[in-house]
Amino acid sequence: MALPSLLTPPPVPVELYVTNRQKLLNSFRQHLSDSSRPLQGIVLLQGGDERTRYDTDHLELFRQESYFAYLFGVIEPGFYGAIDIASGKSILFAPKLPPDYAAWSGEIKPLSYFKVVYAVLHKLYPELEKPLLFLLRGLNTDSNNYAVPANFEGIDTFVTDLNTLHPILTECRVFKSELELALIQFANDISSEAHVQVMRNVKVGMKEYQLESLFLHHTYMYGGCRHCSYTCICATGDNSAVLHYGHAAAPNDRTLEDGDIALFDMGAEYQFYGSDITCSFPVNGKFTSDQSLIYNAVLKAHDAVILVMKPGINWVEMHKLAEKIILESLIEGSVLVGDVMDMMAARLGAVFMPHGLGHFLGIDTHDPGGFLQGLGRPEEPGLSSLRTVRDLKEGMVITVEPGCYFIDALLDPALKNSKTSKFFNVEAVNKFRGSGGVRIESDLLVTANGCRNMTNCPRETWEIEAVMAGSPWPIVSKSISI
Repeated sequence: MALPSLLTPPPVPVELYVTNRQKLLNSFRQHLSDSSRPLQGIVLLQGGDERTRYDTDHLELFRQESYFAYLFGVIEPGFYGAIDIASGKSILFAPKLPPDYAAWSGEIKPLSYFKVVYAVLHKLYPELEKPLLFLLRGLNTDSNNYAVPANFEGIDTFVTDLNTLHPILTECRVFKSELELALIQFANDISSEAHVQVMRNVKVGMKEYQLESLFLHHTYMYGGCRHCSYTCICATGDNSAVLHYGHAAAPNDRTLEDGDIALFDMGAEYQFYGSDITCSFPVNGKFTSDQSLIYNAVLKAHDAVILVMKPGINWVEMHKLAEKIILESLIEGSVLVGDVMDMMAARLGAVFMPHGLGHFLGIDTHDPGGFLQGLGRPEEPGLSSLRTVRDLKEGMVITVEPGCYFIDALLDPALKNSKTSKFFNVEAVNKFRGSGGVRIESDLLVTANGCRNMTNCPRETWEIEAVMAGSPWPIVSKSISI
């Protein structure tokens, strides 16, 4: 009997966070030098705090604020962390910790130390009337929320800079070190394994949340992943056309029916670092010809993007490539009629893929840094949903997640619009209404000459059917002797 998992949660070296802090220091000092500013000041971040459920004493499961986690690796609430630009020295300000705290190799001070911290900084910079603090304040272009700068009693005795730190630290997070990649890879490995377990156990008549439960159990039981990167999307039938299904109003509770396509978007988080994987497959284990048409259209787009990804490639062009391939497949399947370039000009691709092709991945599912200063978000349908418009560079980790959906709210206006209605084979399109959609998502590391797929799930239709029928994964090819 095969073991449930061959994976072991890897240890997290303290060097990971030392490396992250050094990366920030190098970038920060370079920025100050280029700006003809003195190499002095203190970077100060405030970690997350525990929160209770409304007015009760029930504590929600704590997860550290991402920028703080990136620099200090602290899993507990109530911390502050400081980095001196000149010396490179780092100090944690802790509520209560033993001196040999495992995630930290530097100095630890109690939070009460803040009462005298300004005096210490004055000793570091006696020439300054008020020491300078660089605080984290900036827009997250995915959530449209702002990072909250550190605050404490007595902060008015310092000079504060709210503009410099955020873009520099965000750009540091865009490019992953080998130590970070090891954690992202493990999150991918255990999540890929869990997706396969879900495929093997799915049965008509189950509830969507039972498959979510299987995924969560596997990643926690065998991977030590207490957190998920995001709320699991376990969609079947027409729920597959709801892009972020699984939220409080749609709690993965539909009963699986024979003939459904499942779209399961689930990714575990390990020691802050995450994964984001989507598998689509028939719940009865066999693709119909119509299901194969849509699935293979998406898979062809997925594989084509990965094939050409490398440093220097623009992400907007990758999105358009995915759209074009899906439209071409729909033409070949007689769902659409006409010239594909005319369809592209009319932005027809956004009717079938209304979301962006992918996003940066790391400590956050939608890792920041998608829009550098001066890079605006496109306004055209589909392109306006992109989470980055940047050129790819070595060291980025980005998801590739094309999809094809049949959404009445998008199809109906397109069928009434003279610019787009001419492209539809109405009878064929109507046949797919209510079927939901297909999405395939993998996590890619951009390398010096191309990219590396960190996700390892069955993708070809024959692979999926074989795994769902009980074949091992990865499938071992057998040579045929003559």
